[in-house]
Amino acid sequence: MSLNSLNAISPIDGRYRSKVEDLANYFSEEALIRYRVLVEIEYFIALCDFNLEQLPKLSETQKIELQSIYKSFSTEDALAIKEIERTTNHDVKAVEYFVKDKFDRLGHQKYKEFIHFGLTSQDINNTAIPLSVKESIEDVYYPLLETLIATLLGYAKEWEGVPMLARTHGQPASPTRLGKEIMVFVVRLEEQLKQLKLAPHAAKFGGATGNFNAHQIAYPSLDWKEFGKHFVEDRLGLKHSFPTTQIEHYDHLAGLFDNLKRINTILIDLDRDMWTYISMEYFKQKIKAGEVGSSAMPHKVNPIDFENSEGNLGIANAIFEHLAAKLPISRMQRDLTDSTVLRNVGVPVAHTILSIKACLKGLNKLLLNEDKFKEDLEDNWAVVAEAIQTILRREGYPNPYEALKGLTRTNAGITQSSIYEFIDTLEITETLKQELKLINPSNYTGI
Repeated sequence: MSLNSLNAISPIDGRYRSKVEDLANYFSEEALIRYRVLVEIEYFIALCDFNLEQLPKLSETQKIELQSIYKSFSTEDALAIKEIERTTNHDVKAVEYFVKDKFDRLGHQKYKEFIHFGLTSQDINNTAIPLSVKESIEDVYYPLLETLIATLLGYAKEWEGVPMLARTHGQPASPTRLGKEIMVFVVRLEEQLKQLKLAPHAAKFGGATGNFNAHQIAYPSLDWKEFGKHFVEDRLGLKHSFPTTQIEHYDHLAGLFDNLKRINTILIDLDRDMWTYISMEYFKQKIKAGEVGSSAMPHKVNPIDFENSEGNLGIANAIFEHLAAKLPISRMQRDLTDSTVLRNVGVPVAHTILSIKACLKGLNKLLLNEDKFKEDLEDNWAVVAEAIQTILRREGYPNPYEALKGLTRTNAGITQSSIYEFIDTLEITETLKQELKLINPSNYTGI
């Protein structure tokens, strides 16, 4: 059976492939192989720049020629490496042999033993994977999340003057404004995004057990720790973790996943609020010709985009949770559990991308139903009781809270008339009564 979107096991590569296919450039097997080749090539160039006496001083043209090995990397190249792996039964060693073959073809045979010089496979994996995560977040995730934030900010400004009945514990509460409630999500997401952008993308690079043993024994007079820091930070743009065991300790990566999880949790909160507002008829949804809301009920226009978003966020967070909890734990100087787990890093990112796109789709379908907002406010005059009792407190009126509690905590409906009648019974000045009567559910919305 040839693999296609209809027989893929995961919906990421099946039903939803078209929505997340950009991530294949960072998290597919071919992408991982390409990133490994990148690290091997850049490492060799860095060694040449380090002035090892056995290596040449490369010209810019020669560097560009070597870099073209990964910059022009193709599916055919990836398949060639997988064919080598059938013999080596080791994925990184297969990459090393592939690069050595390229050196033969380019006339660099005498230098090819400096490919993968002094390294262990985790020096390649623990730089290639953080680099793929970093670039995927910068290239795909940030622009999409920033689009979502911009969309919410646009709604916050558009609806800043729309009064809305608030609900705490599901019950009518002091009125608010729709724009302000949307702005809450804007600020929450912006603050978490700031933290995310400060998170280091850390990488291990230090030989078999992190001590540059092989490098040091071959060239004892050279500062290999400084070389490793320069290579990882200046050439690859990552943070050099030191000291380490054979592998990166993944603490920073776990923090990154926790941060992504927090943002997803905020988005779940947003999805549920928007779903609820639609069910309350605060919003209607734009209808697309030909779409069906229910196989049985022709009238239905379901909030499926927010439901789809919420479901994918839950899956993403479950996997982020496992990654963050598992990756920082490794027996002694290294066990293999991180390797198989790291191959799944792209899965929660893909579910997250799916969810943001679904949320955006839902937001772009919203149609404001102002009449429903006004109706709810008019039906809940009891919410101005807080305002009245607060002004009475200001004036030193005796027991205002208790007086309003007696009026409002009944099963009888509270209306404008009943509120006005209550105000007229108060032993206060006529001026103060008029001040109280100016308050209504639509203008008692705070700042």
